[in-house]
Amino acid sequence: MTKKRPELPGLLKPNITVVEEFQNSVIRPIIKMQHTLIVALFKLNLEKRKTNFSSLTPEKKNSVIATSLQKDISFKKMLLGSIIGHFTLEEFNLFKKNDAEYNRRIITIVTKRLQDSVSEL
Repeated sequence: MTKKRPELPGLLKPNITVVEEFQNSVIRPIIKMQHTLIVALFKLNLEKRKTNFSSLTPEKKNSVIATSLQKDISFKKMLLGSIIGHFTLEEFNLFKKNDAEYNRRIITIVTKRLQDSVSEL
């Protein structure tokens, strides 16, 4: 099955930085397109770590999500790969010029999306 990147109107505004433009025109649509996979990967990570997520308080759930994406390096790399793997060569060439900043933004966006999707977990 081929996925098509969703259009996210309203994110591209005048006078935004190159980093913000790349984030809003490339990264956010890919993250939205990959949402179901990101949720499935997070669930798999919870299973591997034997985390009883459903028994946690909402605050603890948010904490587990944030900690998983900050401290679990292999999980973080897997998520980054699931996003970066959808870049075109041209997009990748832009990405690699500022990869640390883009990686930070990807993790921040994915963290927020997972925290907003706790009911799916």
